[in-house]
Amino acid sequence: MPSTKPQTPSPQTAEVWSGRFSEPVSEQVKIYTASVDFDQRLAFADIDGSLAHAKMLAHVGVLTAADLSDIERGLAQIRDEIARGAFVWSVDLEDVHLNIEKRLTALVGDAGKRLHTGRSRNDQIATDIRLWLRDAIDHLLNQLQALREAFIDQAGKHADTVMPGFTHLQVAQPVTFGHHLMAYEAMFARDAERLRDARRRVNRMPLGAAALAGTGYPIDREYAARLLGFEAVCPNSLDAVSDRDFAIEFSAAATLIMMHLSRLSEELVLWSSPRFGFIQIADRFCTGSSIMPQKKNPDVPELVRGKTGRVVGHLMGLITLMKSQPLAYNKDNQEDKEPLFDTVDTLAATLSIMADLIANGLTAVPERMRAAALEGYATATDLADYLVRRGLPFRDAHEAVARAVREAETRNVTLEALPLDVLQTFSPLIQKDVFEVLTLEGSVASRNHIGGTAPEQVRKAATAARARLEREKAD
Repeated sequence: MPSTKPQTPSPQTAEVWSGRFSEPVSEQVKIYTASVDFDQRLAFADIDGSLAHAKMLAHVGVLTAADLSDIERGLAQIRDEIARGAFVWSVDLEDVHLNIEKRLTALVGDAGKRLHTGRSRNDQIATDIRLWLRDAIDHLLNQLQALREAFIDQAGKHADTVMPGFTHLQVAQPVTFGHHLMAYEAMFARDAERLRDARRRVNRMPLGAAALAGTGYPIDREYAARLLGFEAVCPNSLDAVSDRDFAIEFSAAATLIMMHLSRLSEELVLWSSPRFGFIQIADRFCTGSSIMPQKKNPDVPELVRGKTGRVVGHLMGLITLMKSQPLAYNKDNQEDKEPLFDTVDTLAATLSIMADLIANGLTAVPERMRAAALEGYATATDLADYLVRRGLPFRDAHEAVARAVREAETRNVTLEALPLDVLQTFSPLIQKDVFEVLTLEGSVASRNHIGGTAPEQVRKAATAARARLEREKAD
């Protein structure tokens, strides 16, 4: 029969959990519940939060100056050990917090034990994640700026390059390649705006909420918030330790960025295929086939499409993680970190490689773009507008041009190749000057208003976008 005699916890477990438990945590449970393998990336944020907490405790008289000095010295050494890869992480200590606290106590003695006064791992981890994510957002914003600059540069080069614009993936009207590229700059500008807005809600401090109810010590949360660069403190202790809205909001913004990158990638895949031939992607962004020697596969944009699903999945996972949790903190929340970390890693890597591809690995093939624009009767709307300006109601003009297109299809020619006398059979309002509007260049030039595809407007849009970027950098 198994013994009923209480077992003594292992020394490390006893130090953490005191005398509450009669037996040590099983090895299987240690492995299952440990987070140190992934949350150790929060180490520097944890050290920063601990330093601010210690300074605050000394500021209000809970810690002595000598204890603060010892804690600062010990944490500085731990930071150095982690940076050098010399820090020994232990799964027995479960997470990043206890690993650092254990090492600090070994280095400075009782001062290390006093550091946790007035706080809990609940508000500690919530603070660490916000500090880490705040820095990650700043890095991602810089990467978004690089990508947007690449689009602006390319748009300036191709303000006059005519290509077909599509709806339903059918040739619709002529646009310029520069205008098309600036559409993506507009998407990523909104993405940057969303990230900056989300950062405001990330940048609120949970520290001081303790386990869930606050603490009886005379803490000064605003003082700690100023030390850590937070804009405000979380006003409710229950919400402060259990809230992960900020992580979900960031993940939603990241998902939108990846969605835009995926839309771009789909076009790059289409445009680089021989059937389109609008662009060439530099070899370093492509791979070949193991069996077909002629192949040049656009692996980077294809993988961006695939990784978008990964980030979308993380967003759904975080929402599902939180949907049934009662207040306040629950162990479920340990599962917030891996999807959040992977979302940041995936987005950062994708932005980096796509900025390089757009800036340095994309070559337009204007003659293929122009030929495609000529194939789909892209100037049909211009002919209808021509007739409207001469007094014909738009619906009648639409009908007349539709019949002209059908005639051009029968003859296998473009609209501008139809003789004037043939065009006049569809409307006597058509005169010799019609051929000015039936050219691709005439069509795009006529859209000369804010947001239009005229080369002049593309250049103005690029200049305005560059000015916005410079303002954002200054802010």
